[in-house]
Amino acid sequence: MYVDFIRDAVYGNGAARTGDSHWRRLTELKTKAKSVFHFDVPGSVAKATHAGLPWLLYLRRNLGGKVHFWPFDGWTPPPGKSVIAEVYPSMFNKILPLQGHTRDQHDAFMITEFLRWADLSGRLPQFCAPQLSPEDRRTAEIEGWILGVL
Repeated sequence: MYVDFIRDAVYGNGAARTGDSHWRRLTELKTKAKSVFHFDVPGSVAKATHAGLPWLLYLRRNLGGKVHFWPFDGWTPPPGKSVIAEVYPSMFNKILPLQGHTRDQHDAFMITEFLRWADLSGRLPQFCAPQLSPEDRRTAEIEGWILGVL
C-alpha cells in the first residue's frame, strides 16, 4: 500500500483524506513547519507522515501499555515506558556540521543528541511540558505537538 494509492482513490476514498494544504496545526505555526497535508512540494513531510500513521496504530495495538504516545497519553511520560513523540529535525540539525552523514542521518543524529543532552541535563521534563495557554493545551492534546517546542 502506498499513500498515493489512497490519494488517487485506487484504494479507499482519497478525496475524504486529503485535507487542506494551507491548514496548519498550532505546533506547525509555532515552528513554521509545513502542513501534514502539504503534499508534492520540496521539503514536504506529508507522505512520510501519512505512511507512518498506520505504523503508529500497529504499535498502539501491539505494545499497549508499554508505550506512551506523547502528548496524547499525557504530557508527562511515566517511568519505564518507551515514548513516541513527534520531532522537527530543523530545530536541531544546524547545531553541528554534517560530518560525513547524509542529511537524513544528520537529522537523526542531532535529534538523538538533543534528547541525550536534555535527559543528562535534567531538562527533558521541561521539553515534555511546554508552557501553553489552557486553550492551546487543549488544542495540542487533539492535534499533537512537536517535542522541544516551548
